[in-house]
This record gives sequence, C-alpha cells and structure tokens, in this order.
Amino acid sequence: MLDDLDDIHPLFHGAPSTTEFKKLRKRIIRNVREAIEQYGMVERGAKWLVCLSGGKDSYTMLAALYELKWRGMLPVEIVACNLDQGQPGFPATVLPEFLEKMQVPHRIEYQDTYSIVMDKVPAGRTFCALCSRLRRGNLYRIAREEGCTAVVLGHHRDDILETFFMNLFHGGRLATMPPKLVNEEGDLFVYRPLAHVAEEDCEKFSRAMNYPIIPCDLCGSQDGLQRQQVKHILDGWEKNSPGRRQVMFKALTNIRPSHMLDPKLFDFLGLSLTDGEKIGTNLENSMEIPKLR
Repeated sequence: MLDDLDDIHPLFHGAPSTTEFKKLRKRIIRNVREAIEQYGMVERGAKWLVCLSGGKDSYTMLAALYELKWRGMLPVEIVACNLDQGQPGFPATVLPEFLEKMQVPHRIEYQDTYSIVMDKVPAGRTFCALCSRLRRGNLYRIAREEGCTAVVLGHHRDDILETFFMNLFHGGRLATMPPKLVNEEGDLFVYRPLAHVAEEDCEKFSRAMNYPIIPCDLCGSQDGLQRQQVKHILDGWEKNSPGRRQVMFKALTNIRPSHMLDPKLFDFLGLSLTDGEKIGTNLENSMEIPKLR
C-alpha cells in the first residue's frame, strides 16, 4: 500500500488518510511529474542539489521528489541543501534536525549574506535582487562542490505568474522564470519542478504534513514590494473569476510569436502573402476560448 510505513519514505509518515488529502497529494505528484517530463529534467544518474528554505514550497517539493524516486520515476541522486544566510533569529537547528529525522542526505551551509545586503542596499529599497544574486552564487558553488548537475528550486506556478506580471508592469518585457535553464557559466541546469503546482496546494500539503515551516522575515518584513502588489492583483482576479490563474498560466505555454510584436522572434520583414494566409488559417483552426473552472 502507498502509505505502508515499511515502504513509504519517512517524509510521508503520519500523512492524513482523508480522501481530500489523498487527492491533493496525487495532484501534486502528477503536476511535478508532468513538469519534469515536459521540460526534460531527468538525466539518468544525475545528482540534484535540492534547495530548501524551510518554507511550505520547498518542503512540498522535497516530498514530491522523494515520492517519485520511491515509485522509480526519478532516477537521480538527491542532496538537500539549506543556505543559512545569517538572518537574525533564524532557527538554525530546525532544518538539520528535520532532515536527519527524515533520513535525507543534506548539506547545511552558513554564509552571512544578510550583513552584505543590509550594508549595500540603501534605506527604503528592497533586498530581493541582491539577496537573490548572493544566494544563487553560493548555491552554484555548493552544487559544484557536491558534484551535482542541477540546482533545483521550489518556485511554483504562482511565483512564475507573478514574475511574468512584474516583468510586464515594471520591466517592459514578456518574461518569467522558466522551468529549466542553464546557468551563465554553462555548467549547471536550474530546474523548477513545481512549475505546474499551485501555491495553495503547497500550503495545504505542508500544513497537513505538519512540516516545521520557517518564515522569511527578511523579505516579508518590507512593505510595498512589487511582488506583493502583483499577488494582490492576481488574488482579486482569482476571486472574481475562479480558475483565472490556471488560464493565465496556460497562456504562458501557448505563445504565438507571429501574433506578438517582437521582430527578433518572428520575421515580419520577410513575411509573404502566402505565409500570412497559412498563419491566419492555423490561428483560426486553433482558436479556443478557455473555460474557467
């Protein structure tokens, strides 16, 4: 049986037996598997550095990856990693104790990037950009030291949508966080296996499993963040039209360069009447108004 304590990984010990939770768990596993397969994340024999912040998303990701390994669907080695960035009051023992108890191979790294961020960022400015760069640089270094081929991050569907709208509203570009990319040095993959998973599902899952969630007080303590503003807008759209987030996410996977305005993506100068007829016909045949659920 799936929940036989002699078989299932310790990460799932004590899982609720309710039908609602089983459906939630099945949906998360299915979504993670879809993302891994759709974006070609698996290389047999690979080793992944799975990055944990101690938040609901990273716990959900770790559990989902281990279930896929348990089912024989993820033939990779996993090393969990937490980067302790020196935030005052950070509960440094929570994740090491949790990972030891769950029998998860791990590495805890201490790097005081908090002091650097506080020193370099002017008063009133947000910490996110510099904090993220420093964190990512350290994670790449750790991945190389551990012999990993990929750095695995816990960004979910809603993170990807919010980043898209932040770039749209504030950056003047259509871009977001891709599920798979290669780092600038060209020696590591970066994967986001929660790309299809809703934030709400991560919240429900991690709470139901009673994982020891650690809040991020560094970013969360700043008012007026662009991401929080975008999240508020998306929450309003979702409230008025349930299912709107999923429709917008679907749009990110269904892009037609010929019906945008970027000449670097489509050869407008070389477009002929014959080409235009084909494009128009293909668009008409594929047009479908998505249903909100």
